[in-house]
Amino acid sequence: MVVFVDGDVPCRVDRRRDVKAWLKAVASFHCCRLGDLSIVACSDEELLKYNRTYLDHDTYTDIITFDQSEGKHVSGDLLISFERVSENADKQGVVFQEELRRVMVHGLLHLAGFKDKSAADARKMRAAEDHALAMFHGAQQG
Repeated sequence: MVVFVDGDVPCRVDRRRDVKAWLKAVASFHCCRLGDLSIVACSDEELLKYNRTYLDHDTYTDIITFDQSEGKHVSGDLLISFERVSENADKQGVVFQEELRRVMVHGLLHLAGFKDKSAADARKMRAAEDHALAMFHGAQQG
């Protein structure tokens, strides 16, 4: 089950039913079963606190993924800085909701086993994100 949670900012996710179905389809495409997934809206400062406390990083980020998966049953918490997503959307020239979907699926792909620390892994992650976004848009066509 996918839930959208207001953290210290409102969780402004449009078309929630479509997003839930899409995330489930993406998990299935990667041979996983979607369990409990919480998408939590945070400010930059709130997410920075989590980054410092749990990852010992002193930097802003757009997402922190807390993995509670068991095998191919993916579950976890996706803490997302809505401020960072908004800024990244502006930089990339895309609308907020499109960048938010990219960040959400990025977290889901981590839960499904994708990594992004090396250049090669980052390319695979980006390709999987692009494919997932195309799935979302393709589902909207039909």
